Amino acid sequence: MNVYADNAATTAVSKTALAAMLPCFQETYGNPSSLHSPGQRAEELLSEARAVFAKNLNANPREITFTSGGSEADTQALRSAAALGARKGKRHIISTKFEHHAVLHTLDALAKEGFSITLLDIPPDGVVTPEQVRAALRPDTCLVSVMFANNEIGTIQPIPEIGAVCREAGVLFHTDAVQAAGHLPIDVEAMQIDLLSLSAHKFHGPKGAGVLYARRNVPLVNVVYGGGQEHGKRPGTENIPAICGAAAAFQEACANMEQNAAHLRPLRDRLIAGLTAIPHSALNGDALRRLPGNVNLCFEGIEGESLLLLLDSKGIAASSGSACTSGSLDPSHVLLALGRPHEVAHGSLRLSLSAYNTAEEVDYILDVVPGILSYLREMSPVWDELEKGQRPHLI
Repeated sequence: MNVYADNAATTAVSKTALAAMLPCFQETYGNPSSLHSPGQRAEELLSEARAVFAKNLNANPREITFTSGGSEADTQALRSAAALGARKGKRHIISTKFEHHAVLHTLDALAKEGFSITLLDIPPDGVVTPEQVRAALRPDTCLVSVMFANNEIGTIQPIPEIGAVCREAGVLFHTDAVQAAGHLPIDVEAMQIDLLSLSAHKFHGPKGAGVLYARRNVPLVNVVYGGGQEHGKRPGTENIPAICGAAAAFQEACANMEQNAAHLRPLRDRLIAGLTAIPHSALNGDALRRLPGNVNLCFEGIEGESLLLLLDSKGIAASSGSACTSGSLDPSHVLLALGRPHEVAHGSLRLSLSAYNTAEEVDYILDVVPGILSYLREMSPVWDELEKGQRPHLI
């Protein structure tokens, strides 16, 4: 059996998204900036796609900017808020220690440009509190950026409450919603979100298409320079096939959100119950306040890379963390922020399900994983020392 359980890294393009994309390659292939009829039809598709995202986020279409993906949207959001703050003499930014590297690396760059960065600690349950945000606010704070749901451990943050804290303080609030969009309800007005990033390939849309929502009173600064596309804030001829596929996938995901969640939560919970029953294993993050399809655990006495390779040999595609850092030998910064020791964080496993996964596939995972863990532990000198009491178990 082949099981794809790495949907947090990327998802298969849905039939609905593909059907929306195909005509754009050979029929409606005009440049939306052109004045002729083929170009204007492409412009109509672009406007229709913008309206889909605006409707499902409860935004205005003029507040939607199409990007190449979540990383670009994160970068532009943070740089725009920082530039606006600097003009007002405010150069302090609050974020968290377990953000995606698109946020953390942009903050590193801003720090080198003279901004003061506060990264909030992560509680053991993986959920940042509004009180933490409020306590970190300063008179010169210009931006708070807290991800909607963590890309590795799947914990869902109290976005409406954090948004309220920021609005009360007159501070812009950005959320990286790449993992949440299409899977959790998002209302930018009710949640008092000023800037939001998302990426199509996380909800069965194509790669290369993302969205930056920016409230109408938040001016965007360019991170790409060129023509006047996207209201002059994201130059480059729009990728109409990808954008149309993204809109179709987002509409489908939002329409089926409750149904998909009802399908996924029991599968997720079966995986958590079965895998945490293995001795010296631990779930990372709160068991319930997490994405419907996310399971992330640490297993003591093993290396995650070996686990992934053996799972792949059994037809199971999984990960040990973010796909963006899969080439790194360092343990996950998310798990370290959660308080996991290095040697435990190295033995992590992330299983992320989609609506396409089945109960039979979950049963197969539960059948395969214990045997692989036993095999790896039998080979491990570290596990031998743990079992002989020569060093203490950490889980």
